[in-house]
Amino acid sequence: MSTIAPRPSVLFVCVHNAGRSQMAAAFLTRLAGDGVEVRSAGSAPAGTVNPAVVEAMKEAGIDISAETPKVLTTEAVQASDVVITMGCGDTCPVFPGKRYLDWQLADPAGRGVDAVRPIRDEIEQRVRGLLAELGIPAT
Repeated sequence: MSTIAPRPSVLFVCVHNAGRSQMAAAFLTRLAGDGVEVRSAGSAPAGTVNPAVVEAMKEAGIDISAETPKVLTTEAVQASDVVITMGCGDTCPVFPGKRYLDWQLADPAGRGVDAVRPIRDEIEQRVRGLLAELGIPAT
């Protein structure tokens, strides 16, 4: 009887969990299906997801209007195989045995949908690259 390897888990972290990390989590969820466990969080979560981000994702066919920013917890980091930070710097706890990536991306906070689109598109490309690295086919 063969055993199936557990699916990897990825945590996306940005300061407010209202833009970049929400877009990345939504793209990974869409592209990986059940192949990856996806989390997102912020070191200082906002009250709501950035409306321009919601609109830009809607244009890409992904509805994140029901998402809410979540606070970054030590448990979320410990439960993740890959932790991708997006401008939270050293506020993210570091644990041995985890893979940490820092994606330098423009912050969509306070910007309109026209400014968010190129950030969204770059995040989608990075998520596709991550899936390739993890050996998980995009759906």
